[in-house]
Amino acid sequence: MCAHPVQTWPVNTAGYLRRLGLPDLLDAPPTAENLRRLHVAHIERVPYEALEIWLGRPTTVDPAESAERIIRGRGGYCYHLNGAFSLLLKELGYAVTRHVGGVQGRNGGAPGITANHLVLTVRGLPSADNPGGEWLADLGLGDALHEPLPLVAGVYRQGPFSYGLRHSEVAPGGWRLDHDPSGSFLGMDFDPAPTDMSAFTAMHQHLSTSPESGFVRVATVARRDASGVDLVRGLALSRLGNGAHSVTLHTARDYYSALSDVFGLQLDDVREEEKDALFGKVSDAHEKWLAGTEA
Repeated sequence: MCAHPVQTWPVNTAGYLRRLGLPDLLDAPPTAENLRRLHVAHIERVPYEALEIWLGRPTTVDPAESAERIIRGRGGYCYHLNGAFSLLLKELGYAVTRHVGGVQGRNGGAPGITANHLVLTVRGLPSADNPGGEWLADLGLGDALHEPLPLVAGVYRQGPFSYGLRHSEVAPGGWRLDHDPSGSFLGMDFDPAPTDMSAFTAMHQHLSTSPESGFVRVATVARRDASGVDLVRGLALSRLGNGAHSVTLHTARDYYSALSDVFGLQLDDVREEEKDALFGKVSDAHEKWLAGTEA
């Protein structure tokens, strides 16, 4: 595993903060409350999405590239969201560290530090409920955290969901986040050592190209807010948490209206012919999934 200091890339900090609706934080001091505001705004305004894979647009794990795409109105998954966020935090003066993590799914897999997840910690921000001042910040778990968590063992309630934080059993000195029982995965472990983005290059290639990857099998978009999660998998749009419901997006108009209205994805960077092709691929995959379910 790589263990290198956090690198610095240029970023349009003012543009990024405008994207988050927080231009007032450009010259604000690093505090626990300001970290919370940044985390909440990011998770609510920048969707968790892997549509670039379905559009045939290869991405990298370069945080500067991810930040530029976010500023243009798009999202990403953990390497993109947490990578870009770490860059923004560093530019704003926060002491942020990247870590190699591993998400344990609900398919019976064992916990481990697999590099299928990038994790951030932020230190030096004491508060009344966290006098030690170290925080877990994670925008890349899809249906999980809404706010940063104190890096202190305990159970934390955020909206309708509860999360457990404890010392990891697979990463000495590391931590384990246990997801809510209703969540999409069991938990996530991360190593305490700092890392650079090269630690994720190989796994990113696998996740964005392998037929075994969930991102390749299902076109997924998610957006967390204070009371729940909006999620679209294929053509199934669901609300988890308060006001839970599910509908099927039968037409391209329904699909792109949901992406815009629910997730804030205008897709201004996608040509009409690309949208036609994308919906065709998503629709075909959804029909195959339905056929498999019925069988």
